Amino acid sequence: MTRSLQAVAYRRPSVLESAAGGQLLGLETSRGATPMGVKDHPQFFTGFLTSPQVASAALLAVADVAAARYYQQQLRASLDPVVTGNGDRLRFESFSGCCGVYARLDVLEPGLDGGEVGHGTTNVDVNNPLREALSRIGSDDPLHLRVGPEEMAVTTLDGPVVEKKVPLPDRWLRGFAEAQVIAAGFDLRAELPAADAVRFLRALPRGGARAASAGPRWVVPSGNTLRPTTRAVPGAVCLPGPERLIALQRVLRHATALRVYGPAVTGGAAATASAWEVVLPGMRLTLTLSPDASRGFSGEGGVLDALATDEAAEDAELISVLLAWEPRVDVADLASASGLTPERVRAALIRLGTSGRVGYDTAEAAYFHRELPYDAERVERHNPRLRSARALVAAGAVALDGALGTVTAEDSHVHRVRDEAGVLSCSCLWWAKYRGGRGPCKHALAVRMVRRGDAAAERDMARVEADAR
Repeated sequence: MTRSLQAVAYRRPSVLESAAGGQLLGLETSRGATPMGVKDHPQFFTGFLTSPQVASAALLAVADVAAARYYQQQLRASLDPVVTGNGDRLRFESFSGCCGVYARLDVLEPGLDGGEVGHGTTNVDVNNPLREALSRIGSDDPLHLRVGPEEMAVTTLDGPVVEKKVPLPDRWLRGFAEAQVIAAGFDLRAELPAADAVRFLRALPRGGARAASAGPRWVVPSGNTLRPTTRAVPGAVCLPGPERLIALQRVLRHATALRVYGPAVTGGAAATASAWEVVLPGMRLTLTLSPDASRGFSGEGGVLDALATDEAAEDAELISVLLAWEPRVDVADLASASGLTPERVRAALIRLGTSGRVGYDTAEAAYFHRELPYDAERVERHNPRLRSARALVAAGAVALDGALGTVTAEDSHVHRVRDEAGVLSCSCLWWAKYRGGRGPCKHALAVRMVRRGDAAAERDMARVEADAR
């Protein structure tokens, strides 16, 4: 597995300390992107949290996911959460070390008081002493929040005093990209009121090898709750590895509702990802689960088609200029401003998602702008299926014949790729195993690349002939 060391530097550790009229939660930021360019330690907010105890518990839940591995638990991983200022809200995001759980806390306008929210994205330090202090926050304690260093600290300190170097696997970066692509296909499937939500979540398995090996579970809405079912039926939601929702236990006593999101399923469907959102006073905490505890988001293949086309790359460059750290990226507005079709805008957003420049909010069914503070362009360069498909095209291994394409692989075995109503199937073992459930195989990708190349060549020739006339 390809990985590198990510250096994260802070002016000082994040702390919870006594201040005039209450307590001050100072969250220190690292190097990050802002509308004014890259800054070493940007400040995104200074003001008050309207629900201090709730916000503290929810932030701890995001940190729990960042420090966890729900598969191969003996291996430890800890990446500091990412914070984004979107002008009207703060978003805290993290991803588990096993690449199977994505967490996001959205602190909305009603959850913030007394300060403007800036724009940008960076890492935020959540250390062990801070975690212990946050767990002791009382419900009536006024809590001042500062995200980013004080101006005086910026001007008087010569350099960072806290530096962390953590491994940053490529599959972790790919997981961030895949999670937002998959979530864009979700719809709201159920909403439970507070009491029923708490009962349902507290009854779930807490962990252990037995729970992890039980296989995918399914639930269906039933009145004000969710009841288990042994198989996928219309309206059901997959609950893969329910022990992975344990981070939600921190906020259950503050929950006002539980919303569940997932794709449409039919009878006998394979396991799918799903999103579980706890509604809190002035904020939302969402966990998105991969289709299986042993199956991270990094291999789902939802971004491959967008990565395989030069058109999407060119469109992404145009769309990136129009992004403005908006909390809601409207596809129709971008289509109007760019002159592209909505379909091309969506493909461009997927492309931008691979470099961490957009996320997806299931609660608002909309993309949002952020810039992950990592070298996320490695996602495209190091994606194994995409790299293999390009190698097949470069080697001249693809031959087209109407709705049929043949690909001669490295072992001289010929794979047949068929176009069935726009969906490419293949005779290879990958397709036989996943049936498109984890994106296209390398052979189908190679055929799609060659087809797009031929179509582009035909368009160029038509333009030349039209100019000649």
